[in-house]
Amino acid sequence: MPDHLPAPEPLLVDDDLVLHGLDDETVGDGVVAFEAIWQHERVGRVELLHGDAGDAELIWLFVPEYRAVGVVERALRLVLRWGFDELGLRRVETRVEDEDRGAVRSAMRAGLRKEGVSRAVTVPGGRGDVMVLSALDDDAPPHTREGFIAQLNAALPTKRAIAQGVVRDAAGRVLLCELVYKNEWDLPGGVVDPYESPAQCVVREVREELGVEVEVRSLLAVNWLPPWRGWSDATAFIFDLGVADEELVTRATLQPREIRALHWVGEEELESRVAPYNQRLLAFLLGHRGPTAYLEDGLPAL
Repeated sequence: MPDHLPAPEPLLVDDDLVLHGLDDETVGDGVVAFEAIWQHERVGRVELLHGDAGDAELIWLFVPEYRAVGVVERALRLVLRWGFDELGLRRVETRVEDEDRGAVRSAMRAGLRKEGVSRAVTVPGGRGDVMVLSALDDDAPPHTREGFIAQLNAALPTKRAIAQGVVRDAAGRVLLCELVYKNEWDLPGGVVDPYESPAQCVVREVREELGVEVEVRSLLAVNWLPPWRGWSDATAFIFDLGVADEELVTRATLQPREIRALHWVGEEELESRVAPYNQRLLAFLLGHRGPTAYLEDGLPAL
C-alpha cells in the first residue's frame, strides 16, 4: 500500500491531488520529476524528459489500484500544463504499450492525442506494439468542445473509402483498366483522399489516370470489401459514369505508372480478367440500373 505522508506545501494542485517537484539531484539533467500525493498518500510519479528544442517525453508510474479513480489523468494534465507554461515546451510525447488500454485512456483524458502505433519496439519483457500520443502547447483543452472533437478524430477507427466508376459502351461492355501493379483488371477509380467526396474522387481519378472527363450519373452500389490478400477491409462507392463510344480506349491519355491499357470487356470475359470479388460485383452490376444497392463482397446483403 502507498506510504502515508504529511501534506507539505504543494507545487501543483488539483483539489485533493497534489504534486511535488523532486530534488534535481535525484533525477538527473534534463528531467523534471513530480511525486503525486492523493488524500495524503503517495500514489505515483510523473516525469518530463526535455531538451532545448521545446520537445519532451512524458512518462509515469502509479500504484495500479489508483488508476481507476482518475488520479493518473489529473496528474498528467497538471504536469502537461506546467511544462507548457513554465518550460516553454511546444510538444510533449508519450509512448505506452498498445495493449495497456488504461494507460492509453489516461493519456487521452489528459489531453494527448493518438498519432499512431510503433510496431515491435522494445518493451518490458520483450517486444510489443507501442501507441504514440502527443500534446501541443496550443491544443484545445480536452474538456472543451474543440478538444473533445479533436480527440475523437484522432482516436476513432478509420476505414478506406474507394470510388470507382462503371463506363459502358453501346454494346453494354464495361470499361476495365489493365493495371501496372497487379494482374487483375479493375474498374477505373481509386482511393478517396481526406476531405474529398467519393463522387469528386472518381472524377479526379479518371481525369488523372485516363485523361478523360466524366460525369457522375448516379450511385449504383455501396460495396463493403472484407480483408483480402493482406488488405484491410474497405468501403467502395460504385458510380454510373454513363455510356461512351468505343474510341475512348484509343484517345485516353494513360498515366504510365498506373495504367497499362484500357479494355472493353463483356460478361463472358470477366471470369478470366478480374479478381473474384470483382466478378461478383460486375455480375451484379451488368444487370443493375438502380436504385442504389448495398453489397457485401459484391453480393446483395439486404
